[in-house]
Amino acid sequence: MPVVATHSGPFHADDVLAFAMLKTLWRSDLTLVRTREAAELAPADVVFDVGGTFDEATCRFDHHQSSYTGDRSSAGMVLDWLEKQRTVSPALAAELRHRLVDYVDAVDNGRRAPVDSVPCFSSLIEQLTHTASSMEAFDERFLVAADIASSLVSGIVAGHEQVEAAREAVLEAMNRAVAGGTRVIELDAYYSWKTVYFDNGGETHPTDFVLFPSSDGSWRIVAIPPVLGDFAQKRSLPAAWAGLSGEALEAQTGIPGSMFCHKNRFIAVFRTHEAAIEAIARFGLDRRPTT
Repeated sequence: MPVVATHSGPFHADDVLAFAMLKTLWRSDLTLVRTREAAELAPADVVFDVGGTFDEATCRFDHHQSSYTGDRSSAGMVLDWLEKQRTVSPALAAELRHRLVDYVDAVDNGRRAPVDSVPCFSSLIEQLTHTASSMEAFDERFLVAADIASSLVSGIVAGHEQVEAAREAVLEAMNRAVAGGTRVIELDAYYSWKTVYFDNGGETHPTDFVLFPSSDGSWRIVAIPPVLGDFAQKRSLPAAWAGLSGEALEAQTGIPGSMFCHKNRFIAVFRTHEAAIEAIARFGLDRRPTT
């Protein structure tokens, strides 16, 4: 059972995240030691954010000493090591850096400051230290913070895996849409499609909507945004549908099984695949809009 060690007392986002990544991505059966005593740090398999040494060969990951001139905190150092050990793929490591680790590194090393009015991982972890007033309490709160961080890391991993699983299906659907001359991408299941879509020319792809089944058996028509992360739509659903549901939407579309359309016209739900397909055809969603 590997022993990992970090400093005792107050903690920050980087040491919390470093431990969470070791536990989530490397070994789940870790024994954690929190101390500043050199004799207690020495036998540990991994030491992070304490000890005054950065040496990947001996798994020492501190960044506070003047001899270290890089831009990593202990979190970034640990992630680099996990990637070099091939515990984490380069693609997943890049996603973790983009979503969380680079920000924690930058805050911990003073390259950027959290905004008080914007909740962020670093500031939220700091709040957990305010309820501790003894070394034992800091140890207890560290584990609470690490559980939160582990959940976030697990979520990023799951999201990355969902995107990878979606890649082939989404690319095939994009190609089918082009070959079929339709403005609607149809998927046979729900996939995390947006990242794959925009990584493969989605901004200029000649499609406006995605059709896919929901877990309750209904079918959803979703408007594609012009760029990843935008709340706008390349093309909105019909204005007459906006905010309608149930019988009111059925009366407007003339299609039994019309269930709901968001007032902002980015999603519409139909009870069956047949109803959704009829709506697409009847209202020309599969064709280039007339100008």
